[in-house]
Amino acid sequence: MNRKSLNCSTVESSANHPTITCANRQRTKKINLPLLKQIAAALVGELGIKPAGLGIYLVGAPEMTRLNGTFLRHAGSTDVIAFDYRDDSDPGGQRSVAAPKSGVVTKQCPPAVHGEIFICIDEALVQARKFGMSWPSELVRYLVHGTLHLIGHDDQHPVRRRKMKREENRLLGRLSRRFALAQLARPARIRA
Repeated sequence: MNRKSLNCSTVESSANHPTITCANRQRTKKINLPLLKQIAAALVGELGIKPAGLGIYLVGAPEMTRLNGTFLRHAGSTDVIAFDYRDDSDPGGQRSVAAPKSGVVTKQCPPAVHGEIFICIDEALVQARKFGMSWPSELVRYLVHGTLHLIGHDDQHPVRRRKMKREENRLLGRLSRRFALAQLARPARIRA
């Protein structure tokens, strides 16, 4: 299959930018994939994530239900699932680096990301109605949530869940001020 048949949008990796692939694998809503890719790149930049690979897949409830059952052993659909493919020997965080004259110093390095985020558009629609939000805003919330999981945030314990939610809200606010999230609901115009 070629990228056009997958409804895919990719940003290639360079020295300062990760490879970001966005694919729409659902038919409930049309999505502006180039804008989603820009938002994801801005999020990666905001988090200081070093170059790596990130796949973002927009799916419907049937596919999400299969993923949730197969990989997490949970019944039914869910909003977002993140798969971390990062090598455990390169988790980000503190690193020892050579420093001129003084030998080795420890420095804080941005986390690396190599993974995939699956976002269920059907769940975004349901949750957006429930909380009085727009579904594009909910979609970006799921993107942020999945990305935070990929850099090590955990929402299994109440204290860590509150910390993650605060960071999620902060990032969503920054992205919503920078981008017109409602434009995600409009397919990108094809230029001749």
